[in-house]
Amino acid sequence: MASIFSRIIAGEIPGKFVYRDELVSAFWDISPRRKVHILIVPNKEIPTVSDVTPDDELMLGRMFTAARKIAEDLGIADSGYRLIINCKEDGGQEVYHIHMHLLGGERVGPFAPRHSDLKPKGE
Repeated sequence: MASIFSRIIAGEIPGKFVYRDELVSAFWDISPRRKVHILIVPNKEIPTVSDVTPDDELMLGRMFTAARKIAEDLGIADSGYRLIINCKEDGGQEVYHIHMHLLGGERVGPFAPRHSDLKPKGE
């Protein structure tokens, strides 16, 4: 069964696209975490980073050049933005079709607490 992202790319589900080419597509996240929250997705469905092959390198590189162009087009390149790719359950991946989150348009904040700052449960 095709992922929700493959269905958006195919036009089966509406998406508000900000970038499309033969390798990748990018569209606004329907549940944004920041003022700007774009999903950059390879047009080829690859479930996780663990499934990437050397043949995918051009496509994955294009995700980064697309991110740069999108940030410039949306006027957030100079102030900064964050790119995130999650992998599998412990990495926070929810849709099993590789995708990069581009977050910006406002201060994103710290990435994650330092491991040494985390308290064990029950303390």
